[in-house]
Amino acid sequence: MTSAVVVGASGGIGRALVRRLAERGGADAIFALSRSEAEGPSPSVPGRIDVTDEESVRAAAERVARGGPVGLILVASGQLHGAGLAPEKALRALDPAAMAHLFAANTIGPALVAKHFVPLMPRAGRSVFAALSARVGSIGDNRLGGWYSYRASKAALNQILRTLAVEVRRTHPEAIVAGLHPGTVRTALSHPFRPDADAPGTFTPDEAAGHLLTVLDGLTPAESGGVFAWDGRPVPP
Repeated sequence: MTSAVVVGASGGIGRALVRRLAERGGADAIFALSRSEAEGPSPSVPGRIDVTDEESVRAAAERVARGGPVGLILVASGQLHGAGLAPEKALRALDPAAMAHLFAANTIGPALVAKHFVPLMPRAGRSVFAALSARVGSIGDNRLGGWYSYRASKAALNQILRTLAVEVRRTHPEAIVAGLHPGTVRTALSHPFRPDADAPGTFTPDEAAGHLLTVLDGLTPAESGGVFAWDGRPVPP
């Protein structure tokens, strides 16, 4: 038996992932980590983490390590908009401070989680490290332009996951590293930009969590390093 970790457990998708994992069972503990240290269903264990602060990530990993090996790590944190942050419609709107903020949340943060949590994964047997990515991070699929900072931060995340998969394969041959595109989910992150609730590819957080866990269940080590949409289809690099 191993533990599971959900980073970003106070967000819409993160909370739903914790609930789904608790319902399916099979984990000694589910560490639900977030800035707000949100409570969740048993056997979840709330904990505090700030992915933009490496000391916070290191301390969270040390707490989780006391619970034994970790078989599943899900990074469900991320940012698209906020105070002083909005997706750019054109190059003239590019702001270096806003871009750096999104890279810290969407790229560097998951990389720091990998740095401190992947060593907790067992070297033998199946284990998974996955992070929420986005279809707009695909370079080959970019036909609309705009959203420079968010697109670039997710594209960089995809490269980090690919590089991580190459390294992890040497020491954890049955491990899987993956990016996940959840579709458009009815959360605060997508609220200003999402289509009608009944538009194709638009889901509740619970539906999205179910899709993502099903996708992970079906992945093999040979697919490690890829990015996969909610329906299991690969997202173009």
